[in-house]
Amino acid sequence: MTLQADATAVHVRIANAAICITGPAATTDWARRYYAPSWDVATAPADRAHDIPVVAAALDDDEYDILSDRITRAPHQDITYARKHVLLAELDGQIAAVCPAERLAYRSHPEIGMLYITGCDSETLATAVARLAREMVRGQLIRDGWSLLHASAISRKDRVMLAFGGKGSGKTTTALTLTQAGAWELLANDRVFVRAEDGRVRVLPWPSAAAVGLGLLEALGWYDIVRERLLAGEALHPTQDARVTDALMQGRRTPLWESGKELKAQVWPVQFTEWFGVGLAQEGDAAALLFPQVDAAADQPRLTQSARILSDDDFMAKAEDRYPDIFRLVRAPIGGYDSSRARAAAHLQALPHHGLALTHGVEANAELLDALLKP
Repeated sequence: MTLQADATAVHVRIANAAICITGPAATTDWARRYYAPSWDVATAPADRAHDIPVVAAALDDDEYDILSDRITRAPHQDITYARKHVLLAELDGQIAAVCPAERLAYRSHPEIGMLYITGCDSETLATAVARLAREMVRGQLIRDGWSLLHASAISRKDRVMLAFGGKGSGKTTTALTLTQAGAWELLANDRVFVRAEDGRVRVLPWPSAAAVGLGLLEALGWYDIVRERLLAGEALHPTQDARVTDALMQGRRTPLWESGKELKAQVWPVQFTEWFGVGLAQEGDAAALLFPQVDAAADQPRLTQSARILSDDDFMAKAEDRYPDIFRLVRAPIGGYDSSRARAAAHLQALPHHGLALTHGVEANAELLDALLKP
């Protein structure tokens, strides 16, 4: 695949990790929107030789058809990747794959850190590029001693509070409630990178869309903002269920459920700043661990006892299993190396732990949290 005439490029950097993304403007604009300001994103020359890993994208129906035909005819494996059926093969010494449902074709050169992605739809291509580039950055960070932790993170003056718990426990409620209290900034929702160094634990963000329920949007005072933006033609992240979009457009505020799972709005990281005025932090040092539970029947939030011990489950969110390293570009364990996880866990376990029973009253939650976490 050669660079198309209208190709653009951005460099994405966080800590000692860096990657170059080249492709149509829609692809690099998508990456900028997805990663910034959590990670540094800067425009770069599209035709310059790169000494960092590269994800190169192109919109080309003909090339997709050619690659798809070659992979289908070659000996291949049938696998599931990102919840889609994918054919995986080796072509000309490269790792090749095709996803018929999304009309995406991939060619990977792991020995030089180069991945080509060819697609037929701009949004589908941009989504795949952002996902794979992020995976390549994850590999670099983990190989540099970082671990991926399943937690939400909020920062104030470089002091980071980490909120733990499974789905529905209140991690997102805790994080977003704190952004309503004082000068707290959102560092990341649901996943962060951590590394123990010099007697502290550094925390870096993992950019991703944040799932926010309709009830929480309403409690935070954000529901009408989202609805007005959608009616004006803007959009939330495309992974959002169409039923959530319909409810927001029609002004229906009752939470939506399917098979015991709440269907939520999917908010781009940058939309927290652009739509809601929430600041996004780039890094900080872990200062305390929060273990929330939402008690909708309670009148007031309160502190609870917490004897929680961090485990490997906290470092290995099951969602990461959707992205096995089929292109051999990550070359690292999902949650980080055992030694790195153990060092980070030991330091985190020594920090203050706070159990929390939160209510649906955002102001009361914010008052408790802000008082609890003041220096």
